[in-house]
Amino acid sequence: MFSLKYVAFLLAALVVHHPTLGKANEQTEEMSSVAIDNEWWKTAVFYQIYPRSFMDSNDDGIGDLGGVLAKLNYLADTGITATWLSPIFQSPMVDFGYDISNFKAIHEEYGTMEDFEALIEEANRLNIKIILDFVPNHTSDQCEWFKKSAARVEGYEDFYVWHDGKVNESGEREPPNNWASVFYGSAWTWHPEREQFYLHQFTAEQPDLNYRNPKVVEAMDDVITFWLDKGVSGFRVDAVNHLFEDPELRDEPPSGKTDDKLSHLYADHIYTLDWPEVYELMHHWRYLLEDYTERHGGPARIMMSEAYADVKLIMEYYENDKGIKGPHFPFNFFMLSDLNDKSDARDYVFTIQKWLAYMPRNHTANWVMGNHDNPRTASRLGAASVDAINMLVMTLPGVAVTYNGEEIGMQDFRDISWEDTVDPPARNVGPENYKEVSRDPERTPFQWSGEKNAGFSNADKTWLPVHPNYQELNLELQMSMEKSHYSVYKELLQLRKNPVLQQGRTTVEAVNRHVFVVMRHLKGHPSVMTIVNTSGQEQMVDLQHVLDEIQQLTVLVSGTNTIYDKGKAAMEIMELYLLF
Repeated sequence: MFSLKYVAFLLAALVVHHPTLGKANEQTEEMSSVAIDNEWWKTAVFYQIYPRSFMDSNDDGIGDLGGVLAKLNYLADTGITATWLSPIFQSPMVDFGYDISNFKAIHEEYGTMEDFEALIEEANRLNIKIILDFVPNHTSDQCEWFKKSAARVEGYEDFYVWHDGKVNESGEREPPNNWASVFYGSAWTWHPEREQFYLHQFTAEQPDLNYRNPKVVEAMDDVITFWLDKGVSGFRVDAVNHLFEDPELRDEPPSGKTDDKLSHLYADHIYTLDWPEVYELMHHWRYLLEDYTERHGGPARIMMSEAYADVKLIMEYYENDKGIKGPHFPFNFFMLSDLNDKSDARDYVFTIQKWLAYMPRNHTANWVMGNHDNPRTASRLGAASVDAINMLVMTLPGVAVTYNGEEIGMQDFRDISWEDTVDPPARNVGPENYKEVSRDPERTPFQWSGEKNAGFSNADKTWLPVHPNYQELNLELQMSMEKSHYSVYKELLQLRKNPVLQQGRTTVEAVNRHVFVVMRHLKGHPSVMTIVNTSGQEQMVDLQHVLDEIQQLTVLVSGTNTIYDKGKAAMEIMELYLLF
């Protein structure tokens, strides 16, 4: 028996080292029956940069490519070897880069193509791979493609989804069906020049492309190749399950979640999401990437996909029943969607095991606990959870994803005023309800230091306000401390080089309803165990049924509030007290 005492709020974790476990789990090497694939991405930490909020190099209050370039050394020093940039393409910025007017140009607020090329050159020097956010579902209504389509220019007539609509009893023309935008309201907007409705699953300024038109696929293939030629290592593909819709445009049935017919929650989206053709397009783009790599050489160019869907539908992105592969991995959002501050050990174990159980054999798992669309870990699960969550994500098998700022425990700024709010869905619902849906709080500028605007910019006003806690919570301060969220995070990235964490089998088990363990085993190597206490109370646990032939546990990484330091050995389990 030993005690796990957690004195703050939610989670406790400690990564320890057990030298005898590998001998007791020889059958666990079954997962390595196929030779370990040493492609770079399979054990990478992908660091998501939201450029608009990362670093401002020209003091206009907006982050830019020059700012990213200036901070590449920080990423390298931390141990990051891959980063993906949220959209940097030319855009009217209605949805802050997800409404693209030119897929082959850099948005002027972010810099120039020369700035991007300099970024690639420096990233290559530092061995950091650059992944771009690819947004294929729609364009901006300012895109030349859309303008030509609206004008019925030959070759562009069917680049988008157009429809005459229907005439109601009053003789008024209305949309062809009840489809609603993700951002509220009808998913159809009337275009007076073309005299037809066009489909937009997001804002009216983001018309959906028509992928049933081969010319659209060809155009996007060309975009992908353009950026591969520029030196990027792959793409994060946005909102992939929106790419195809029912060609018959049938009404979607009510979901029963709300009576508001303009809400995206009103309908069960059986005609606008997860159509089989989506997977076929992903297979096509996977082939394009592999063919490019084969022809040009170098490390694998990869694709990771974003879709919020049922786990069985998500797993189809890995490969279909014929073994045809899609994205190298679909993002695993279940730790974002299914876990909260009320979750206990059983919930965590179930969520982790669900992904591992459904994932096709010989594919790579991934773990996401934050991004620009969801509340930050410290705000969603509690500030004391930061180290524990980073430990968990970094010691699970496969890819780990970090949203910029999670390494220092940044928090959402929930008190952004209506006047300072810029997020489209928040603006759509109005000043009474905007805080319920706004994504601005998790997008505030990175907190580099305690200086003006947290060291992000010297401008008098930044595009979003800086969180007022920046003087107490910033990178510079944490770097000066003997132990901090940042130092723990950096240690974890070094620990991930351990062969056990790169190749070993994973066992996840709830010791009781409050405590669970993640064990990584690899024959011939000392095993690694992460222990997590999900309660706010001290827990006495017996690990005898989890660990065989216990002889010694050695602390590899410990959180900011623990009494144990790295390298400390607990010869007797009774002596091990974990304080977080």
